Amino acid sequence: MLMDAALTAINNAVEGFEIRHPVRRNELIHNNLEKAQQVISVLQAALDMEVEGEFPRQMNALYEFMLNELCQANLSKAPEPAVVVRGLLHELRDAWSEMLTQQMSGSEGSRTVLQA
Repeated sequence: MLMDAALTAINNAVEGFEIRHPVRRNELIHNNLEKAQQVISVLQAALDMEVEGEFPRQMNALYEFMLNELCQANLSKAPEPAVVVRGLLHELRDAWSEMLTQQMSGSEGSRTVLQA
């Protein structure tokens, strides 16, 4: 849900780049990129850095990259960095979704075995 919220905000910001009215354009871009940064910051803060292995550190670095790119998009009022982050978030969300679907399928199979 958080990733969907960030994606919605980024989509709104990217649409804002098409607006001709400068005040409305900058307001839409800024507010939505800020919202996306807040959501990504929440995801980053939720990482358990005590977990062994590289996963939390790699995710932290990825979130940091995303935050920097969104900041750059906001400062330069250029859509490209936001589009890059949008693509990364889509891939990440889809990977999490697939993993959860597989876990649900696997847990249903184990319930059937336990009930039998």
